[in-house]
Amino acid sequence: MHNEAFFFQAFVYLAAAVVSVPVAQRLGLGSVLGYLIAGVAIGPFALGLVGDKGEDVMHFAEFGVVMMLFLVGLELRPGMLWRMRTPILGTGGAQVALTMLAVTGIAMGLGLEWRAALAVGMIFSLSSTAIVLQSLNERGLMKSDAGQRAFAVLLFQDVAVIPMLALFPLLATAHHGGGGDHHGGGADTWVAGMPGWGQGLVTAAAVLGIVVVGRFFIAHFFRMIARAGLREVFTAAALLLVVGIAILMSKVGLSPALGTFLAGVGLSESEYRHELESDIEPFKGLLLGLFFIAVGASIDFALIAENPALIAALTAGLIAVKFAVLFALGRAGKMGADQNLLFAFALAQGGEFAFVLVSFALQNGVLTAEVAKPAIAVVAVSMAVTPLLFIVNQRFVQPRFGTRESGGGREADAMDEAAPVVIVGFGRFGNVVGRFLRANGVETTVLENDSDHVELLRKIGLKVFYGDASRHDLLRSAGAGKARLLILAIDDEDKSLELAETCRRHFPNLEIFARASSRNHAYRLLEHGVERFFLEQQGSSLDCGVDVMRFLGCRANAAHRAALKFKRHDIELVREQAALRGDTKTLISRTRDQIADLERRFESDRDGGDLRQADQAWDDTTMRERF
Repeated sequence: MHNEAFFFQAFVYLAAAVVSVPVAQRLGLGSVLGYLIAGVAIGPFALGLVGDKGEDVMHFAEFGVVMMLFLVGLELRPGMLWRMRTPILGTGGAQVALTMLAVTGIAMGLGLEWRAALAVGMIFSLSSTAIVLQSLNERGLMKSDAGQRAFAVLLFQDVAVIPMLALFPLLATAHHGGGGDHHGGGADTWVAGMPGWGQGLVTAAAVLGIVVVGRFFIAHFFRMIARAGLREVFTAAALLLVVGIAILMSKVGLSPALGTFLAGVGLSESEYRHELESDIEPFKGLLLGLFFIAVGASIDFALIAENPALIAALTAGLIAVKFAVLFALGRAGKMGADQNLLFAFALAQGGEFAFVLVSFALQNGVLTAEVAKPAIAVVAVSMAVTPLLFIVNQRFVQPRFGTRESGGGREADAMDEAAPVVIVGFGRFGNVVGRFLRANGVETTVLENDSDHVELLRKIGLKVFYGDASRHDLLRSAGAGKARLLILAIDDEDKSLELAETCRRHFPNLEIFARASSRNHAYRLLEHGVERFFLEQQGSSLDCGVDVMRFLGCRANAAHRAALKFKRHDIELVREQAALRGDTKTLISRTRDQIADLERRFESDRDGGDLRQADQAWDDTTMRERF
């Protein structure tokens, strides 16, 4: 029966994930919210499929957070951490300190004794590393300024848990009985019964030991394992490392995630870093999803139902306080309005380490159950609404108050330009085109709507203006009425189509050269009358193909000629496919015929002469050999 119950629980969790996450993704809600909704649905307060064992599952699921922080540590080489020291220590330290002080003051105003209020301040100062990183990665925002600063703040918070746990035993008082061990550490830890200074020494020794062993000895261990040549043994060794460090951290009364993070940093310079990442990533993804489900299932709806106004007010208050602190720090750091809003919304919730800190506070008698239970409910609810905050920011706040709106943040730059070429967007596509034209003496006017990116480009000497190109008045100021052509280089497909429509309406004589991020995007551009499109990856792919042919012995001119022929044929194919998109059967049949026709043409060229010997006079390699 025990095995049957285990398999049933596993089936419930897997089914909940498989059903809810794709639906949430399809609705644009993101996978994290899908997992949370699944947890609520199967939890004891809805369908009741997981019964009262949700807390046990939470402890198991927290191992996903442990693995995530190990992988984060692997990405953070010591040199990178040193370069990020200013945002980590400056922004991260300020966020934790200011939030802790603000929440402590509010808690004391609500009647909590100062020790308990300080503990609540520390607990609420942390944000959810798991939810924030997952949400930013899903939306492709990790490389943005807001994403990088959020990552730095989360790193500081994860490390700050260590001194917080060390402080809790010092805050313990006899009259704050939590029903646990007042000496800290828990009955099953090595530090149980030790005085505060003894716990601090053991904790410091454990952390230092992990750093030293990870830096100097573990790489040799993996080198020995790798000699066996068995992938499954290497995977087992990687899991053994993570589990072993998690156990060690638990025994000294610390969060396992902190230890594995430090071990990851120690291994970040190892030659086995990428192998470890690939081996642990699948386990991390599955367990992290289970963690989100467990968070949803652990929300105490009975407590919320008893005090709905209180929990709602506390949750809204927590989000408001953290948002205000984060937004102020972003302004002080001179972030653009759009990035600052994203930064503040991303980190305005409680974090998974709050569950650890609350439990530790109860063990040490710093908090009573009457305070701890609402605190846990507020953290869980704030984590659950975080994906919704991302959606609110993206759909409602950014269009009204982000940098795309001239009244929300920085004003659009004044322009009175008359260059023959206007470039909209100066990212990975537009900057290559712009620099190429500039090198060949072609004047351009560049419009970019990321204010931070504009400042950076100006510092390196490029002529770039800030402004939202979808506004026809700014396009006119940029010289669209006098220019010969506009290069549409932004990566947002919907935005590029909107801009193409604006140009067609207000500047009908302006030729548009558009970046197409996919074939489907090219179809939509054609529908909007944009005939000159350039598939984003086509050029680099054909360059690679040309070099491969040359490496295999084909002459340079023959390889380049074949690439040009293939490109013309592929563009023709895109145009024909665009006209047939509504008829799938005909589209598939015609595409098959086109591919076969191209292969016959190239076969005919090969039969007419060996490509490796033809047209040698055009080959620069042949010229170098002769002269």
